[in-house]
Amino acid sequence: MKNVSWKKTGVSALSALVVLAFAAAAYASGDSAIPREKWLDLLWRTTNFAGLVFILVFFLKKPFADGLRNRREGIKDQLEALESRKAEAELLYKEAEGKLARLDEEVNAIITEAVHQGEAEKAKIITEAERNAGDIKRQAEMAVAHELAEAKSRLKAEVAEQAVLLAAELIKKNIQPADQSRMVELSLEKVGGIQ
Repeated sequence: MKNVSWKKTGVSALSALVVLAFAAAAYASGDSAIPREKWLDLLWRTTNFAGLVFILVFFLKKPFADGLRNRREGIKDQLEALESRKAEAELLYKEAEGKLARLDEEVNAIITEAVHQGEAEKAKIITEAERNAGDIKRQAEMAVAHELAEAKSRLKAEVAEQAVLLAAELIKKNIQPADQSRMVELSLEKVGGIQ
């Protein structure tokens, strides 16, 4: 790189010298319409310009080249950083896209699980209700059987009482004094036979 820049500087200096040589040759020929002072002024200005260019190139070449190189490296670093951020953003986008796709699956899985739990709860409630209904039916059957037994018992007691009352009335109506004395004798015989 240094050789190339020195070559450019050398070519520029050589070009300036060629221009000066032509100017000197033109001045030496003497038949020019331009006065000598103007040629000297042109020579002086050209030499000053060439010296200024040489000084500027010599002293500003390195800072200017460093600045350009730093700028180029900065732009390169920014591009690399942007490329890495772009890659990260694409990765995050793909992850988010994957999560979004899985989100639909997760929602469907949650809904399916909720339906299964609801059906299981429904079956549990139905089983519990059937068991409770069976218990209530058995209790009702037992209560009916108990009430029926009590009703039969009361009915038997009432029938027996009515039978006794009816029998007493019938006996009162149909019993004769001879029957009454005979019953007394039979009772005494039984009592006597027991002893």
